[in-house]
Parts: sequence; C-alpha cells; structure tokens
Amino acid sequence: MKMPITDAAVTAVLGYAVVFFGLVLLMCVILLMGKVMASKSKAPAVVGAAPAPAPAGKADLPAAPGSAGEVKLFDVPDKEAAMVMAIVADKMGKPLNELRFKSIKEVK
Repeated sequence: MKMPITDAAVTAVLGYAVVFFGLVLLMCVILLMGKVMASKSKAPAVVGAAPAPAPAGKADLPAAPGSAGEVKLFDVPDKEAAMVMAIVADKMGKPLNELRFKSIKEVK
C-alpha cells in the first residue's frame, strides 16, 4: 500500500506537532511543580544568625568565639528568639555559629 507524498508529508508534520506539543506540555508541568515545591521549601522569614544579644549590663564583654554579633529583637523575648534561631539552624542543617541573624521581629 503506497501513500502519496502529500499524505506522507501531512502525516509527518502532524506527528512532529504532536510530539512537540507533548514536550511543551511536559515542560510546563515540570516548571509548575518546581515553583510549587520552591514555595513550600522556603526558609522562615528570619534570615541570618548569631547568638542572642548580651544584656545591656554586659555590653563591654567580648563576644563569644564563633559568634556573629548582636541581634535586634522587636517584641520578642530572649527565650523565644533563641528557640527561633535554633529551629532555623536545624532546618537549614547548619551550626548556629555559621549563621547570622540581624533582627527578629514578631509578625502580628
């Protein structure tokens, strides 16, 4: 059974179109899933890390070895700030002395 050249050309073009449409559709699904996974795995709003700041009376003492400075706390008790820093360090899989927190603020 022989097929005329025009029918063969149309069949080939339609076959290529179906394949490329499937590839574009697959690319869109992969990009969409990547964006969904990236939004779910974002780190908490707190960025950086350092140990909790020293109380005002001990400001002249040198920082502990491995510390990265002071943290500004806005409406957050010292105990909660320490817990937030420990949780962030655990979730990021890094030691606390390798992170630097600049400030911690409670979102109300």
